[in-house]
Amino acid sequence: MSRAEEFEELRPLLFSIAYRILGSVTEAEDAVQETWLRYEASPTPPASAKAFLAAVVTRISINVLRSARVRREEYVGPWFPEPLLTDPYEDPERAAELADSVSMAALLLLERLTPLERAVFVLREVFDFGFPEIASAVGRSQAACRQLVVRARRHMHEGRPRFEADRREREELAMRFFDAFTEGDVDGLRALLAADVQMVADSGGKAPQWATGFFGVGQVSGMLAALLPPFVRIGGVVEPHQVNGRPGAIFRDRDGKVINTWTLDILDGQIQTIRTVSNPDKLGHVGPVADAWAVLRETRQARRAPDRP
Repeated sequence: MSRAEEFEELRPLLFSIAYRILGSVTEAEDAVQETWLRYEASPTPPASAKAFLAAVVTRISINVLRSARVRREEYVGPWFPEPLLTDPYEDPERAAELADSVSMAALLLLERLTPLERAVFVLREVFDFGFPEIASAVGRSQAACRQLVVRARRHMHEGRPRFEADRREREELAMRFFDAFTEGDVDGLRALLAADVQMVADSGGKAPQWATGFFGVGQVSGMLAALLPPFVRIGGVVEPHQVNGRPGAIFRDRDGKVINTWTLDILDGQIQTIRTVSNPDKLGHVGPVADAWAVLRETRQARRAPDRP
């Protein structure tokens, strides 16, 4: 097998490692590409291509994350990971860990960790790498890596919800939610929302903040009920879709361009959080991006216009 073939076989794993460390599709793809360049330039083939490439992409991702965290401190409004529609890496034996680790909630918990803690946690807890491989990847002793994992586990455990719906329950509830949403069924929406539900948005200051500051079932259900009729009237489309391994949707304008993505956090049989990503810099990999400001203006005009018989 050639180096290029080995690399392509491992590319899904490398991307999945980088994305979980970085929370960015674009930066993860760049890290994988840089990994290939280093692999191609290495004078002798490594004993294990998987261990070598995983170590390289991890080191690159740690360095990128260190500089990215400075930018995120200056970010306008809430910062969310770039939406991921499909995780390219599959491992039936670790399917649950892989799905949980890519959720918006889990990635936001990972933001609490240092870059080293985050990398070690991802390699160990998500991808089940051995401590010798992890120590080589991050340039620390095995004992230090074990301590990093213990600290990371504690931080992650402290932030996790006590009860989370299973996949089938999440999908069924999400289907009911989007059905009620598209039908303008306010009572149906209210029944699915937790009393303290919140709807928050990542616009980066570059798109309308459609959902910043909506808290509680009254505010959220009222906003949703007011949003949909004019949005549909101007040809907007709500496309239910898995986003970061959880139920969500892609909102598109009449031309099929992406306005934003939604992700639902479902706990105890109710929707607890709706997270939307509308920053156009984070949507290019989903598809051509709409002019969200123009869509908002048109939606407002449609709300003011009288309904036609």
